[in-house]
Amino acid sequence: MPEHPTRAWRLVLEHIERDLLDGRIGPGDRIPSERDLAAGLGVGRSSVREALRVLEVMGLIRTSTGSGPQSGAIVISTPTGGMSTLLRLQVAARGFPLEDVVQTRLLLEDAVVAALADRAERDLTAAHRVLDAMDVEGLTPAEFLALDAELHLALADSSGNTVVAAIMAGLRTAIESYVQERAAAVADWDDMAHGLRAEHRAIVAAIDAGDADAARDLVRAHITGYYERTGSLSVAPRPDSPRTTP
Repeated sequence: MPEHPTRAWRLVLEHIERDLLDGRIGPGDRIPSERDLAAGLGVGRSSVREALRVLEVMGLIRTSTGSGPQSGAIVISTPTGGMSTLLRLQVAARGFPLEDVVQTRLLLEDAVVAALADRAERDLTAAHRVLDAMDVEGLTPAEFLALDAELHLALADSSGNTVVAAIMAGLRTAIESYVQERAAAVADWDDMAHGLRAEHRAIVAAIDAGDADAARDLVRAHITGYYERTGSLSVAPRPDSPRTTP
């Protein structure tokens, strides 16, 4: 009976996943050749190639042709690109409701600002650079909101949690697209931008001061406030902390 193509490439993925989980291969190791995988698993080489393409898109392997120590498929330890890509694709397909995106932002960014504020040493150079860029005169709403998303991503990157940073990077498309859509509903954009700048600086100042509680309240008020002011949705405040307005 001929192999089922979908099942075949999934069989290859599952085999490599087991090897990773069991420690038989790890970062820097070369995956067996197409020929060896095909023979060992009883699948066609086209199915092996399909599985390797999926793993490469997921950011788990790097492939190169030729011969030598860097040829073939090698396990790499940079999964953030793959995770971000998968999230971006789901967002592009409108697979996530706005409410879920916002609630996820609240959970992640609450943790990000608290972790940064609690840290004895923190590097917010990138965040301050974006804050300064948002002060430039003449920014269009689209340019300003792109920088807004960049600021939140910079904070996530500075937190040192690579999983959170990867998720935030994947959600960036959703965040940008939703906030851009609602910007058209703002009657006085200059006033809105002025308020957002003040909120951003208050959040970063609270982090710089090591005040985790204030940073959490400020970032939550900032995120929910934009959606509420633009009529996107109403987000309930965190049950353990009253809603504050920066």
